[in-house]
Amino acid sequence: MGLRGSRSCAPSGDSPQGTAGELLLRALEDLSELDFKKFRDALAHGDLRGRCCIPWGRLEKADWMDTKNLMLDFYGGEAALDVAIAVFERIQLRNAAALLRESREKALGPLLVSSSPDYRRNYKKAIRQAYSCIKDQNARVGDNVSLNARYSKLVIVNKHRDEEQREHEIMAMGRRHAEIMKEQASSSVAVGDLFKPGPDGWTPKVVVLLGAAGVGKTMTARKIMLDWASDKLFAEFDYVFYIHCREGNLLTSQASVADLITQCCPSSSPPLTEMLGQPERLLFVIDGFDELRFSFDRPQSELCSQVWEKRPVEITLSSLFRRRLLPESSLLVTTRPAALQKLGKCLECERYAEILGFSEAERKEYFHRFFENAEQAAAAFQFVKGNETLFTMCLVPIVCWIVCTVMKQQLGRTGGLAQSPKTTTGIYILYLSALLRSLSGQLKRGMPAVLRRLCCLAADGIWKQKVLFEEKEVQGYALDQREALPLLLNEHLFQKDISCVSTYSFIHLSFQEFFAALFYLLEDEGGAWDPPASPTRDVKELLDSYDNSRNYFMLTVRFLFGLLNKERRRELEEEMGCKIAPRITQELLAWLQNSQKTALALLTQETAVIRELEVCHCLYELQDERFVATALDPFTGVYLRGLNLNRFDQMVLSFSVKNFPKLESLDLGHCSFLWDEPEDCAGPQPAKQAYRFDQCQLTGACCGALASVLSTNPTLTELDLAGNEDLRDGGMKLLCEGLRHGACQLQTLRLGCCNLTAAGCKDLAAVLGTVPSLVQLDLSDNPLEDGGVRELCGVLAGPGCSVQKLWYGASGWRAGEGPCANLAVVRPASPSLTELHLGDNELGDGGVRRLSEGLRDPACRLQALRLKKSGFNEETLQKLAALKEVKPNLNIGYI
Repeated sequence: MGLRGSRSCAPSGDSPQGTAGELLLRALEDLSELDFKKFRDALAHGDLRGRCCIPWGRLEKADWMDTKNLMLDFYGGEAALDVAIAVFERIQLRNAAALLRESREKALGPLLVSSSPDYRRNYKKAIRQAYSCIKDQNARVGDNVSLNARYSKLVIVNKHRDEEQREHEIMAMGRRHAEIMKEQASSSVAVGDLFKPGPDGWTPKVVVLLGAAGVGKTMTARKIMLDWASDKLFAEFDYVFYIHCREGNLLTSQASVADLITQCCPSSSPPLTEMLGQPERLLFVIDGFDELRFSFDRPQSELCSQVWEKRPVEITLSSLFRRRLLPESSLLVTTRPAALQKLGKCLECERYAEILGFSEAERKEYFHRFFENAEQAAAAFQFVKGNETLFTMCLVPIVCWIVCTVMKQQLGRTGGLAQSPKTTTGIYILYLSALLRSLSGQLKRGMPAVLRRLCCLAADGIWKQKVLFEEKEVQGYALDQREALPLLLNEHLFQKDISCVSTYSFIHLSFQEFFAALFYLLEDEGGAWDPPASPTRDVKELLDSYDNSRNYFMLTVRFLFGLLNKERRRELEEEMGCKIAPRITQELLAWLQNSQKTALALLTQETAVIRELEVCHCLYELQDERFVATALDPFTGVYLRGLNLNRFDQMVLSFSVKNFPKLESLDLGHCSFLWDEPEDCAGPQPAKQAYRFDQCQLTGACCGALASVLSTNPTLTELDLAGNEDLRDGGMKLLCEGLRHGACQLQTLRLGCCNLTAAGCKDLAAVLGTVPSLVQLDLSDNPLEDGGVRELCGVLAGPGCSVQKLWYGASGWRAGEGPCANLAVVRPASPSLTELHLGDNELGDGGVRRLSEGLRDPACRLQALRLKKSGFNEETLQKLAALKEVKPNLNIGYI
């Protein structure tokens, strides 16, 4: 049976080879000169459906006749026609491809054609219709989502990772995780390359695509079907058939492989003879091999090799996998790693690839595809990206889908994202709830016991600092529910000695720490089950260990606080059917306060301040303002310097500051804010507050939020923004909006080294007279120049200005006599100025002379002057020294 033996259909007197050559030459002669050049180029360098290219050196000067002869020599008659049609389609000459197909069918007969063009066209149309949409679990009845609109590319690699690499991936978060995913993405394999020849030129026939539950295997398989039917992928295959193994389990009757193909086709009478006549042009996509429940340990004698032979479906599929049926065809099998050993017993895989999930760029793309509104997509993505734990989890598409669903629901409500689950704990509970709702009633009833055992396994792993569990450990906890566990645990296969061993991990370390925290809050409800390992339930021991090993137990402790929230506990109890008790509340409160006091004692600080951002993260997870106020009552400030504060860090810090009962100082010097602007950190209002943001890489846009604080917080008396070089005049303009507000009671403002020019100085001068509280102003190391000095001097001489201490100027600035003349006029006229710091300004002898004239005025109240000593001649220095005679209270210092 096969197309190769059906040559009797050729016209009498002509061999198929000769007729094929005539058809090919006629098709080439019909091409324009430009299209013929494109044809030859594609023939030498393009994708020829798995066939080798003709060297360009032989094609470069070939005419139509030469090209025809080369193709017949390289491929043979019929195959040369196949290649020509493929090249025509590749260079977008679809009419030429269709004409050649029709001519070939008329001349050589339908059985010599790889398949009926009309049927294949209709089959592809039916596949596009069937696979173009997906059912969204959130959609209303009858609503679907476009697969192309929703699908984002996944990171797929074809290299095996060892145990240590897998551990690092599971534990990584934040920047380290981003680095790992970037490295993986750089060596990612495109779906279209899965059947491409390897470096040795060998083309695989069997490809296995691995992936954990929810990582996107089925979505990828369906996208392959859609892209093939849209002529975007796998042009070397005339037909691609999709077989979902979950549906295969339902087939109890007997079926041949021809029957299975018929079930994949839109009509009941596909041209099976034509299809099966060229099995090398067939691809079977076998989706979800791990869901097949039958055994593949069958002797060869039970297998079948005839495509029309009806046998039990498990025999037919086994024969297809073991290459007894259609061995020339190609297979793409998707599976979880859990079934890899079973697959290996029936299938000799020629290429493995693994889906890792979304890279950072693809996560962003997924958000924008999920949301119809671009602004909502951007807002949701930035909200999630700010929480590095949650953002790391979103590499798994099912987690990304759940998070997007939560964000979309919140954006549709009054208050938007402000009312969304604010905490990592809250979103993880929503994630767990969504998974539990997807289970059948019987499975769901058994989940409380399963989750208790899962929590015990998680806590045991946390104590032993392990993320990979051997199969016997998991079985020891009686964790064997097939449908539920793959959504909570991933299986990995590693080579050890001469055999493979299965190990398990939670889908991410953060999920393991979530269950470990839950272990400490679940109430005992009796039962006969005795865990093989029993971690201590004493939370004090856990907290002591956390103090000694911060990185490993960090999220566990955060989740402990988060699970104390009354609303979160209620949600979890309703979904799990387990009782959760807040019995550890006082232990957590005492630990939090004592840990900060211990740090305080070690640093010999007199003032009680919060020195660890992690405290704020714990309090944020709890979301209980009364508890936060109680916890922070012994402290009067926050001292966090030199940190990289992302969006989520700023949110949690702002939450603590706003609920701080006695906040006097907020020192965030040398911190960098990895976001457009820092969160509004206005808190309760004791007598005085100082905010320090020196050298924090703030931009001018940040000053909008700071202006809001100035206009609403009358207890803010000191603001240090020195060293933020990107603040510039735009930032100064925004800041002035807050300064001119009547509620502003700022006393000290530091703007040194902020790249302010005369324009910024003009804006500041316009409001200085309206801020009677401001007594210290630092404008040092700014390029103010002459114009800035004139603006400043004008307001300093006014009656409403209260500035007593002034720093200004820029390193290397030659002030000269002009600016100093202005200063000389200001000195006696200023009602309040007592200290003047001129830093590195190069005044010159003439500048000092003009300045001295003003200082000699009896009305001048200046008590301290700081100058740069270098650059003055002896006469100038003597004049400065002589000032002491007329102004004995004037202290002149040099730098």
